[in-house]
Amino acid sequence: MTPLARMEITPLGDSALIVRVGDSLEDLLATARRLEVAKIPGVIDIASAFASLGVFFDGLQDFETCAAQVRAALGRKRGARKVAPRPRSIEIPVCYDPEFGLDLDDVAQHCRLSPNDIVLRHATADYRVRCVGFTPGFSFLSGLPRELATPRRATPRTAVPAGSVAIGGAQTGVYPLRSPGGWNIIGCTPLRLFDVTREPAALLRVGDRVRFVAITREKFERWGK
Repeated sequence: MTPLARMEITPLGDSALIVRVGDSLEDLLATARRLEVAKIPGVIDIASAFASLGVFFDGLQDFETCAAQVRAALGRKRGARKVAPRPRSIEIPVCYDPEFGLDLDDVAQHCRLSPNDIVLRHATADYRVRCVGFTPGFSFLSGLPRELATPRRATPRTAVPAGSVAIGGAQTGVYPLRSPGGWNIIGCTPLRLFDVTREPAALLRVGDRVRFVAITREKFERWGK
């Protein structure tokens, strides 16, 4: 079955659509690329979620007309072979020092592993950015080893430090800004994942390949100096 055959389009308010194409990241990226190439009149943004795309139009729109435009764009052979940008490979340095890994012991206890095992497995896995949201630049990463999956905290923190690397359920991610959050914090990166003075402001984008690299506290302190 092709991604187009599985596609489902539903309204999102009165000026946007949700396009669902299944759980495959590659299908999601290919669909987003085809819509970008199609340059549908009135479309001002295409945003990827975990298993769907949000297609946003300029002003009030008729749902059936917009849905027909999306289906037509995805059904065209022209531009279908347009080469999508190759996924970038990005390394994120992480200090798993106990001062930063506020929940590392709790995660280890839940997973019945030692804290060192948690760090080793977390820092040797291959991840993909599935979607960006929650706060500006927050990337939801798939690829977390199954044995590290840990439920979110029963009581979220009101303020998680920027750069905190955390596990939430079957995913991992990095808090780019100081914000509330309920994921289990196991380390911290000195990288700035969101910077309004940078273009683009968010370091990671959907489809990127990510590896975490363990660094010492000393290297963390010297980073960027």
